[in-house]
Amino acid sequence: MISGAEIMVKCLQEENVSVLFGYPGAVICPFFDYLYKTDIKAVLVRQEQNAAHSASGYARAMSKVGVCVATSGPGALNMITGIATAYMDSIPLVCITGQVRSDVLGRDVFQEADITGACESFVKHSYLVKRTEDLPRVFKEAFHIASTGRPGPVLIDVPVDIQTGEIEEFVYPEKVNIIGYKPSFKGHPMQIKRALEMIARSERPVICAGGGVLSSGAKLRLREFSEKTGIPVVSTMMGIGVMPSDDPLYIGMLGSHGRKAANVTIHNADLVILCGARVGDRAVASPDQVVEHANVIHIDIDPAEIGKNMKTTVPIVGDIRNVLTQMLRDVDYTAPQAWKDQIEQWKQEFDKPPVAFEGYVEPKSFIAALSGIVRPKAIMVADVGQNQIWCANNYRIRDGRFFTSGGMGTMGYSVPAAVGAKLARPARDVIAVCGDGSFQMSLNELATIAVEHLNVKIIVMRNTVLGMVHELQDKHYGSRYAITELETVPDFVELAQSYGIGAAYASSNEEALRYTKEMLKSSEPFVLVCNVHPQTSSI
Repeated sequence: MISGAEIMVKCLQEENVSVLFGYPGAVICPFFDYLYKTDIKAVLVRQEQNAAHSASGYARAMSKVGVCVATSGPGALNMITGIATAYMDSIPLVCITGQVRSDVLGRDVFQEADITGACESFVKHSYLVKRTEDLPRVFKEAFHIASTGRPGPVLIDVPVDIQTGEIEEFVYPEKVNIIGYKPSFKGHPMQIKRALEMIARSERPVICAGGGVLSSGAKLRLREFSEKTGIPVVSTMMGIGVMPSDDPLYIGMLGSHGRKAANVTIHNADLVILCGARVGDRAVASPDQVVEHANVIHIDIDPAEIGKNMKTTVPIVGDIRNVLTQMLRDVDYTAPQAWKDQIEQWKQEFDKPPVAFEGYVEPKSFIAALSGIVRPKAIMVADVGQNQIWCANNYRIRDGRFFTSGGMGTMGYSVPAAVGAKLARPARDVIAVCGDGSFQMSLNELATIAVEHLNVKIIVMRNTVLGMVHELQDKHYGSRYAITELETVPDFVELAQSYGIGAAYASSNEEALRYTKEMLKSSEPFVLVCNVHPQTSSI
């Protein structure tokens, strides 16, 4: 006989899960008790939301499904924000929650919450397991759904009696056959032909690359397509890293907080090739203005995303890697040199030196300098707020990655996501950049970093305000700073040191870079607090 808890662990072993992130509780104890007997590493986070964020960082760094676990009621509910964050950014997660006994469901017993109902709108799928014998099929399907098509989180809610229940034997399914779930991987040949004909007629084309290019493993294909055709590239925030930042064909991030040259380019193009991007309001505020003078080719594996925000001329449903491979084989086109010259002129015209304040770190030039001293495959994890924009526009990607919460914009994301990324890629530099507001939402994970001996570097941009909202209040609300001033507490250096983590303050770029070089040489975690002037703008 074999228990449901043992089956759950064996399913994870069948899926080659080696690390998961969680927080225990009574109704998930049978699972954790059996997990304790295996080689799967269970990382104790300090709050359940951070379990999902850490699993997200791990998933993105490893290009595989991340796993997070919580107990019922408040444990599961705490994880919701992390699940929604992963859903908006198409990150593959399997989220396991314990649940009260199945025979008392619906009676409002201690720590009962309808987590499958609560998460319905931001998971790819969810399961409330009602029979122990269903567990192998459910886990097999969950990992398949999370990692295929448009990636995303799948929730498995397992009542405690299902975990303690027993069946005669464990058999893990070899295949998955889910009625109604058949993602399209190959783009339609006629649509690809139409797209190539449209490219051939264009005079001012631009590629807009989103996070789908990275999640599909199509980064090198897109670079090859851009180089072969000479078509310049802009990216959404989630698409940062599809091109090296210093590539002559890369213009930068577009959007309300992006580079002006990127925005001017897309508004003057006669053809926009959207690759794995939904171009939400933060990327293109007025899509109708773009389609007035431009045709749009939209490539995405999720048909629901095509045309959602921007009217599409040629839709192509399929995996971007496969579609670009087909297009590379048949494309015969070179973008006009006059168009590329015009874009280069815009880049030179709109790039202006940042405003510096004496006695403070100037974050934009510091981030640019930082990117030159980390190793080429470094992973930069930016939080949300002004620090996110400083990193997105000024961090120079080489062969590394840029992680952030793009769709949901979840403050507190960077530190737990960096924990996951470092566990996935221990040999790489992993740097979390956050503001003093967002850092205080997840600084409890300093304990996780210390206990796990993770060489994560954290840079806190300390401007004593909730910078992005403070800037918004300054521009649109008569400088009435309603509850956005943080004052100077706590002392982040002493706080980090209380966890046994080295830390330092920097009040100039010279100091910040000196400390950065020192901390990158060390094999220990470090917190660098950069004093930033409260009036430093995001762009």
